[in-house]
Amino acid sequence: MNVLFENFGFRALWTPELLLGLLIIGILYFLLVTKWRDRFKGATPVRTRQKIYFVLALLALYIGWGSPLYIAGHIMISFHMTQMVFAYFIATPLFLLAIPSWFFQAIVDRFRSPITERIFRVIWSPIVALFLFNGLFSFYHVPFMFDTLMQSVILHSLYEYLLLFAAALMWWHMIAPLPSAFPLSDLRRVGYIFANGILITPACALIIFAPTTLYQTYTDPAIWAQVMAYCLPPGTEVPMGLLSGPNSFTFLEARMDQQLAGVLMKVMQEITYGFTIGYVFKQWLKKEKQQEGTLTISDIPTAKT
Repeated sequence: MNVLFENFGFRALWTPELLLGLLIIGILYFLLVTKWRDRFKGATPVRTRQKIYFVLALLALYIGWGSPLYIAGHIMISFHMTQMVFAYFIATPLFLLAIPSWFFQAIVDRFRSPITERIFRVIWSPIVALFLFNGLFSFYHVPFMFDTLMQSVILHSLYEYLLLFAAALMWWHMIAPLPSAFPLSDLRRVGYIFANGILITPACALIIFAPTTLYQTYTDPAIWAQVMAYCLPPGTEVPMGLLSGPNSFTFLEARMDQQLAGVLMKVMQEITYGFTIGYVFKQWLKKEKQQEGTLTISDIPTAKT
């Protein structure tokens, strides 16, 4: 990692414009859950745990879309895959856990109408969300698509935002931050999580078991230089020695780096989905206890004498 600090300046490494944007979002969130909370119907104090989740979500998104990992992800695909894990498998569910349900309910009530309900029942459908995220994720890792996106700043940025939106839809049905909005039963939520794990496997398998390197972004010096030039501030010289040579940042052979990327994605996906299954079971048990607790002495039939 020292090689990066020796070759790049503050702006290239730390993406201050992203940091500023996330800081503004953080300030707005804390104003929402404190000073502005009384403006929302049924608003209740937000737990400290949720506030911590939001800060962690901002940090995870910054690591995924900025930080030195952004530069490293343009040199080694394993770092690029780590970025995706932070953005779509850590930041996204943390955001949904951090935002209070009364805010989601206010948004639903604000835009509720017969027309919008029909539209949102299609967009917010579990099946649509299931195939949208996993389809976009798999398509992203098709070699031609990957290399094309990496060579276009605008297309890549748009695709990242689309992936984030699709990830939010997918995680919505797993976490159920607003149970009244298009709910799945707890058992179906568990099955939904397993289905997501299955559908993402082909993309990981493609990367892991490919007999050769797939992406010219990491193997063709000309394409790599072009991609790097796009992600650096104007006027910054591309250090070609980072791709190969004695001062190279790539400490793994290209195919091994590619295999590690696929393994990282699959393992981290399994871990995050495993935690989510535990979260769903915890909610399930809590509901069962609440239902059992509604039974009072007066509800118990007395024996006739």
